[in-house]
Amino acid sequence: MNQQTALSTFDREMVTSFRNDRLHLILLPTEQCNFRCTYCYEDFAIGRMRPEVVQGVKNLIDRRAGELTHLQISWFGGEPMLARSVVEEVASHASAVQRASTDLRYDSDMTTNGYLLDGSAAEHLAELGIRRYQVSLDGPSHHHDRTRVRADGRGSFEQIWRNLLAIRDSSVNARILLRVHLTPDNLSAMPSFLTRLRDVFLADPRFLVYLKRVVRLGGPNDSSMDVCDPDDERLAALEEIVLGGDRSDGLFEPEEVCYASRANSLLVRADGRLGKCTVGLSHPANTVGRLRPDGSLQVDNPQFRKWLQGWESRDQELITCPYEAFTGQDRPLLQVTTRPGS
Repeated sequence: MNQQTALSTFDREMVTSFRNDRLHLILLPTEQCNFRCTYCYEDFAIGRMRPEVVQGVKNLIDRRAGELTHLQISWFGGEPMLARSVVEEVASHASAVQRASTDLRYDSDMTTNGYLLDGSAAEHLAELGIRRYQVSLDGPSHHHDRTRVRADGRGSFEQIWRNLLAIRDSSVNARILLRVHLTPDNLSAMPSFLTRLRDVFLADPRFLVYLKRVVRLGGPNDSSMDVCDPDDERLAALEEIVLGGDRSDGLFEPEEVCYASRANSLLVRADGRLGKCTVGLSHPANTVGRLRPDGSLQVDNPQFRKWLQGWESRDQELITCPYEAFTGQDRPLLQVTTRPGS
């Protein structure tokens, strides 16, 4: 029997997560945002990515390119489109490195609020390899505009919707994941909204829907925020609405392995700090090193290893969300041991 076939799913994922020929970079070109969502956990304390950090990212790509078969760059924030020139500079460099290589696969994605992602922006970024987007919607405009509020206090729904329609009506080579946030407040409006979303967008195979309950992630409004019960029967009914159209594959299912559990995935913050998780940005455990301008990495290995402990303990929950080890009240942080020869 082939050794790869003999491995369990868990072991195959572990091998993938430690492969040295793969590199996943999650880049924060700015930690500022043009929105002030009511459930947001970010503090917007850091601005645009420093020039020496941008250079460090490009040098890191150059250093690793010769040994890589797959480079994935994910853009996060803040709102990455506020620092579009940084995105374009790094993406252009990564594209050039790929063209000079015979074996390197490069792909890129972006988590964006969608306000600045119009059709022309999507077309240009697709040319630089950014071809997957996640855009959040909180229901119809009267719900969305109460929770996904612009920094100036105004609503954002209509502009985002126009941008999505422009992308749908274009031939741009991009896939759009429509992340629909579910709250007790908007749940009653969701059947009609999801029907509209399905009918308007899901005839286009470039679009998918991801239903996600809003949860408390440490933001200033957590104590006053109502969240949906995960066992609420209405949630399953909403999934059926999305699947009720012409496409049985229109509903996105998240992976069971979090990127933060993968040894070959790194978060690079705008100030050059290295991290693992995009949720626990302010948690001390999430600083695992620093990117130097020459592209070398200064890594706090004991701290880094804590994020990988689910592989050693074979704890699926810690693989799905390693951040739980640092925040869970009923889950002590496991001791990570160094094995001989590791």
